[in-house]
Amino acid sequence: MKIRLEQEKDFFEVENLTREAFWNVYHPGCTEHFIVHKIRSEKCFVPELDYIIEDAGKIIAQITYAKGTLTHKDGKISEMLLLGPVSVHPSHQKKGYGEKLIRFTLKQAHQLGYPAVVLTGSPAYYARFGFESASKHGVFYAGMDPREEFPFFMVKILDAQKAKYLKGTYSDPTCYFPSENEVEIFDRLFPPKIKEKKPGQLE
Repeated sequence: MKIRLEQEKDFFEVENLTREAFWNVYHPGCTEHFIVHKIRSEKCFVPELDYIIEDAGKIIAQITYAKGTLTHKDGKISEMLLLGPVSVHPSHQKKGYGEKLIRFTLKQAHQLGYPAVVLTGSPAYYARFGFESASKHGVFYAGMDPREEFPFFMVKILDAQKAKYLKGTYSDPTCYFPSENEVEIFDRLFPPKIKEKKPGQLE
């Protein structure tokens, strides 16, 4: 098993892995594989944190980072590091591979000088990495009422001195919101899969 940066030759395998990992998880089908595909050509992409885990010549896990935008109260705009998607092939889930990737890349992000990382995910899972409710640090997700708690939007502080200036309203990159038609067309490149509605999906 080794952790390495993604290469161009890995692109389709990584996209298919991401599709397998997220299919029917949050809603029928998934969009994450298209986001991984699309983001590589966007300015918000962070290639120096685009890592995979390879085992016996096969890619079993991947992680993507991007730069979202933070709008401060005075109107100033700054960048903020965003973690995700992170994917582990279903046959290798619950074996610690996702945790290895997350811990490894968070160390890399710190070394690269990023003051903080945000994500939207499960508090029960991401708390182990030091993620906390972003509102605790004065960062609120765009479109959410700052008076209401949104526990799924979290932040990990990497440099407390620098991060204390990061307060305001955060927005994900636009490529994280693809159209249904874009995803449908892209999905034709992969083996057919059945979209299903399942308990626990967000929609």
